Amino acid sequence: MNNILVLALNDLAIAFKNKTLLLVLFIPLFVFISLNLVDGNDTQASKIKLGLLQDHAYTLEISDSIEAAKHSIEVTWLEDKDQGLRLLKEHKINGLVSNDAQESGNLELLVLKKESVHTIAIVQSFAALQKAAEGDRPNWISDIKGLYEVDIQQETLPTWILMVILLVGFIILPAQIAEEKEKKLLLGLLQTPIHEVQWLAAKLLLGMALIMIATLFLHLLSNVWPVHLLSYIGLILVGGFCFSAYGVFLGFLCRNQATARTLGVIVYLPHLLPSAMADVSQQLTTIAPFLPSYQLYEPLRSILLENGNLATMSFDWMYLVLLGVVMFGLAYVLMKKRWLM
Repeated sequence: MNNILVLALNDLAIAFKNKTLLLVLFIPLFVFISLNLVDGNDTQASKIKLGLLQDHAYTLEISDSIEAAKHSIEVTWLEDKDQGLRLLKEHKINGLVSNDAQESGNLELLVLKKESVHTIAIVQSFAALQKAAEGDRPNWISDIKGLYEVDIQQETLPTWILMVILLVGFIILPAQIAEEKEKKLLLGLLQTPIHEVQWLAAKLLLGMALIMIATLFLHLLSNVWPVHLLSYIGLILVGGFCFSAYGVFLGFLCRNQATARTLGVIVYLPHLLPSAMADVSQQLTTIAPFLPSYQLYEPLRSILLENGNLATMSFDWMYLVLLGVVMFGLAYVLMKKRWLM
């Protein structure tokens, strides 16, 4: 019994030294914080944000009812429909309401996704307003159109690709580099004519190759292909370079594989969740743009779902390239210093 207790305490001490215990504590804390950032039932979170067109003449019953419900409906007056589409894509409004060209006196609702929670909330709110103003007459909203009319495979593909890229960058590469450091293989290689930049470049190419192979496999399985293929390939290469360089830098911060895996998961989860769940939380929508993963996720979604082009995303790809260069430079500095070798 004493031996069992001593061995268990020894394993616990090793887990503490390798930061594994930190991971056990981090994951529940991260889940708790993330769930608290998801929109709840409070008044501010449940407030519907609608866009109305200034040049449209809405009926008196509709305009008066919306004005009376200002505690639950926030109205943004738009100059034209193009402005509404832009705000809708940026998640600054939940829906664009315009007059239905087919049925006079009724409304047409444009949303990102027909099956979203925001769409249901808008329809329910208008049904309640219509019933209070006119009784049992037909609903004001006669037509609902979704901006993203795609199947579930295409809709979820940007999230899966982001997961693969982050998995290679934050989990696989740091663990491999830490293993080479732990087993003194890297020190042995550095005694040969191989230069530090050559070794770092090889790791970058490895990460980018793994990302390209995994992405191609995802597309083969889903049979979904982007319209602008060259823009898409360029984005994957830029994203692969950025997060491979990020992963190499993380690997140099760790002494062994256990620490690398722990640090990788700690960095991986925050980069994945806000980008993947930004649609269901206004707070996460605000936080997500500050993360590097968002600068990759939004162009991915634009190219795959909206037939976007890399030429219109100069800030995103320049941001990813600059971050990758910075991470590569930091990894080179740590390698020159023989950090934790």
